[in-house]
Amino acid sequence: MRQIDSTSETRPAAITCRGLCVKYGDFVAVDDLSLEIRTGECFGLLGPNGAGKTTTVEAFEGLIRPAAGEIGILGCAWRTGVDRKLRQRIGVALQETRFSETLTVEETVRLFRSFYDRGRDVAEVIALLGFEEKRHARVGKLSGGQRQRLSLACALVSAPEILFLDEPTTGLDPQARLRIWEVIERFAGEGGTVLLTTHYMEEAARLCHRVAIMDRGKLVSLDSPEALVRELGACDVIELVPKGDADLEKFAAIAGVRRAQRRGPVITLAVDSVKATLPAALAAAEAWGVEIGSVATHRASLEDVFVHLTGRGLRDG
Repeated sequence: MRQIDSTSETRPAAITCRGLCVKYGDFVAVDDLSLEIRTGECFGLLGPNGAGKTTTVEAFEGLIRPAAGEIGILGCAWRTGVDRKLRQRIGVALQETRFSETLTVEETVRLFRSFYDRGRDVAEVIALLGFEEKRHARVGKLSGGQRQRLSLACALVSAPEILFLDEPTTGLDPQARLRIWEVIERFAGEGGTVLLTTHYMEEAARLCHRVAIMDRGKLVSLDSPEALVRELGACDVIELVPKGDADLEKFAAIAGVRRAQRRGPVITLAVDSVKATLPAALAAAEAWGVEIGSVATHRASLEDVFVHLTGRGLRDG
């Protein structure tokens, strides 16, 4: 489980932005965003598709020019004369990286190593990502998940101070995802800074010291995963799918319900205890003549935080 020591708040900022605004024509992709990410922190950007996460990361990476605001990377701004020096200090793994199909895994990692003045041993990085048996395999023969791991290997081979990871475990099986998590935890544990975007709540909860939740280009909440879940004020969540119309306010008034919300056909109840509240909710629905088609329960999570703040699920478009 990730930890951050008590001195982290006094560490220098690795990434900062103030009033960041990014536009595509008249469309505002990132709207007045201000963040500070500390050295040695694994920081998560969460939000549904179109929330502005990838655009924010690309602005931090110096790939796109913001319409307004300031960005600081390791105490420097992206500008002519320092761009190359900054790129020597960061590693980037994009959602999709196109490699030469005819190169082998080892040749690809070695090529990326050649772009930097300093870096890690190629064989060490290949072993770290579990590519020993695939080191001589052509990139064109790799699966999608293996390409994701190769992208991370290429990001790490420069021994970066900051690692930008955009959906790093998409398409990976659980075992491969766990290995990536361990690599990220080790990198942060050794003092590296990680900026991570993900759609996997368990990933954010395990890896991130803090997360920023974005929606429609704006920052809607920022804290540790544990603190955000605590802010819900409930331990459990009940999801009811009524057949026909149901009065949300009536469900909200049931004893033990902290918060009631409707998302499509689902009524979500944040409650103190499933054991105490579920029987009462089902009995009340029966008394009101509301038939419940299905019931599901789970512990409160970051997904519930996001639904509460935005009315949408993390994977909703």
